[in-house]
Amino acid sequence: MSTELSRPPDAGATDTPPDGLSSFQTEVENLTLAALLVGARLILRCRKDWRAATVASIEPERITLSVGSPSGHTYRVRRPADSPLTLDGPVPILGEGQWRAGLVRYDLRW
Repeated sequence: MSTELSRPPDAGATDTPPDGLSSFQTEVENLTLAALLVGARLILRCRKDWRAATVASIEPERITLSVGSPSGHTYRVRRPADSPLTLDGPVPILGEGQWRAGLVRYDLRW
């Protein structure tokens, strides 16, 4: 068993930008709805409130989302695949505004 810590000779040096940030952050800045997989969960801006949604199907031009309503039913909406997403920690958000204050309350018993 070898515990050699040197790099192989063919491994090149990694270039980092002057600000020290990796290229992953630039990919996150351009995150779109098409980047999510089927079954991915996100927060969706509806007319008056924010709701939890799941990616139901992916087509080249549009993405179908399954959205939970406060009445307990679900419905489907279609959005363009190039719709921009923002991230609040690990949570993808489709829409603009403060989602935490307007997130719909599903069940008042809890």
